[in-house]
Amino acid sequence: MIREIIKFGDGPSVAVAAADAFIETAGNLLKAKDEIHVCLTGGTLGILSLVKISEHPGCEALAWDRIHIWWGDDRFVPLGHPDSNAKQAKDALLGQLLMLDDSKVHAFPSFDPASAVPIDEQLDAAAEAFRAEVAKYVPAGQTQPYFDISFVGMGPDGHVLSLFPGHEIPAAGVTVIAEHNSPKPPPQRLSFSYEAINNSGEIWFTVGGADKAEAVSVAFSDAPTRLPVGRVHAVNKTVWFIDDAAAAGI
Repeated sequence: MIREIIKFGDGPSVAVAAADAFIETAGNLLKAKDEIHVCLTGGTLGILSLVKISEHPGCEALAWDRIHIWWGDDRFVPLGHPDSNAKQAKDALLGQLLMLDDSKVHAFPSFDPASAVPIDEQLDAAAEAFRAEVAKYVPAGQTQPYFDISFVGMGPDGHVLSLFPGHEIPAAGVTVIAEHNSPKPPPQRLSFSYEAINNSGEIWFTVGGADKAEAVSVAFSDAPTRLPVGRVHAVNKTVWFIDDAAAAGI
């Protein structure tokens, strides 16, 4: 597995570079495959990267109708809530794509505040339902879906997706987890597992800010699995699009 580190002066430059790489890589993949699967992330740089994709001169020419869209995780909030990664992605990019096939947009289920079912019970049911949805796209003979490109962000504590330090590692074969006790609000989240996200052809970390430097240094240390970020790696290539402040310790 190849690991690349590409450093930039600031966060916006990280987002521009990730957008450039996406347009080129996705275009090349679509020359060789009928469809590709892309996993998006939230966070400041994750969403800014989507904005930069929307502004890229090659965006409209990309065959978006042949791209499946997923998210690494999302907050279990009502449909259309501004804190939802899916809603933010729609505003930043997806809502502007005329060629996008809505049947290929696989957002996590949402919380129904009008339901009499308690939120934690809804969350567990949502995870089970989404596992069934994901199972439709698991390649024959495998236990996990395959993502051609996965964007991944990282918190200052080293968490990725909704996989947090000190929390139980999902059992082997699990695709989707229900997180009931996120240390960041809201506590209820849905997330792909380590095993699922690691079944990506390429994983692209988009990381910026001095508050991320300590966790980044752990990821590149001799004991990276002390933090969730150190447990994430792609099948073929893991690329770090990172600014100088976050890379200060490596």
